[in-house]
Amino acid sequence: MAKQRPKTRSSAVDAIFWRDEILQVMFWMRGEELGDAPKPEELATLLNTDADTLRQHLERMTKEKYLTRAKNGGYSLTERGRSEGGKLFIEEFAELTNQGHGECNNPNCACKTLGPQACESRQAHAH
Repeated sequence: MAKQRPKTRSSAVDAIFWRDEILQVMFWMRGEELGDAPKPEELATLLNTDADTLRQHLERMTKEKYLTRAKNGGYSLTERGRSEGGKLFIEEFAELTNQGHGECNNPNCACKTLGPQACESRQAHAH
């Protein structure tokens, strides 16, 4: 979501860039209950592009079985799209979602990967 867009609009790299961005945004929207079938205009606002450009990518992704067309004129994630979107979202935001809780100074503590509840310093100080 914070990546630089490729300069060549018709390249394979451009297609991969848009696929990844679209899947992440749609996965996030679904998780936040902001919509299961957003329309190109809704996605364009979040992806800082125009709906016409986005439609081309959405149609390609439909052919590639990442998306299906919805009755409302929007697009929904397929099982493949949800799986890939989830992986991409987790990778993109790993630093934010797996942050330590600030109490531990041990860089190898389990809280860095398993969350604050697994902190060795917290367990050592429990009464």
